[in-house]
Order: sequence, then C-alpha cells, then structure tokens
Amino acid sequence: MSRQQLKSFAFFCTLLVGAAVHADATAEDFSPQVWLNPGLYSMHFNRNKDFRENNIGFGAEVMLTDDHVLMAGSFINSDRQRSHYGLYQWRPLHWQVYGVKVGAGIAAGAFDGYPKYKDGGWFPAALPLLSVEGERLGANFALIPNIPNRMSGAVAVQVKLRVW
Repeated sequence: MSRQQLKSFAFFCTLLVGAAVHADATAEDFSPQVWLNPGLYSMHFNRNKDFRENNIGFGAEVMLTDDHVLMAGSFINSDRQRSHYGLYQWRPLHWQVYGVKVGAGIAAGAFDGYPKYKDGGWFPAALPLLSVEGERLGANFALIPNIPNRMSGAVAVQVKLRVW
C-alpha cells in the first residue's frame, strides 16, 4: 500500500469512527456490546468453481448503539488467501421478532487479500447487511456483489457470540 493510499485509508477510518461516535438520544440508555466471531461462511452464486466457503478466522464487533457498529477481523477468503477488514456498520432499520433483535443497513469500510482485486491490496467496499441477535448468540448476513474477473458474488453468514 502506497503512502497516499495509507493516508486515504486512515482518513476514511477516522470519518467512520467519527460517524459512529455521533449517537442519537437513545445512546444514553445503551450499554456498548462486544461480539466475537470465528470468520464467516459463504455460498457463492457460481457453484461451478472451487471456492473455499468455510472462511475461518477471527473477528470482533463493538456495538456502540443499535444503529452504529464497528467491525474488524481476519479470515481465509474464498480464494484461499488471508484477508483483513475494518468496517463501520450503520443499521437504521430495526424489528423485534419473538424476542430477537433484527437490524438492517449497510457495512462500509475496507478489505484486502483478494489476489485478483488490487493485487491483494486494500480496497473500499460497501455491503448490505442484516443482523439477527439474541441475548448472547447472533448472526450477520451479507450480500457480496459479483465483480467480474475480480471477485465472485456470494451470500455470507457470520455467526457471533456476545462476550460483553
């Protein structure tokens, strides 16, 4: 990553953190939460290729409010390479279904580790995301777009455990 790309990435992350810290009135009643995950599982739209779908790794998310979440982690991606990510999640839509919290929004940030995209370097990404959370167990569902000759589209699920 060049010095200019690093500066741009740092500036982008600073903006995301600033947006996350800006909380609405309900934030006063909210206690931050920490969730951990063992990577993600993906089901690719193109079933004819030999993609890795058990994308094990380690990730964490800090829920600042119901609407604002910071995510970071690392996993073995579908191209069998190590990927890292840092994301800000904005979930403005909320439902309560049989005592389970459901939130929908977008996760935006950066990923690396995909050899056909930016030669494995960092790149910005935005993904639609749906979260389902019980008291201690939850899951995130994301739609990964298909980018021809760079990245294969998929539906991904990330199981998570609340530790705080």
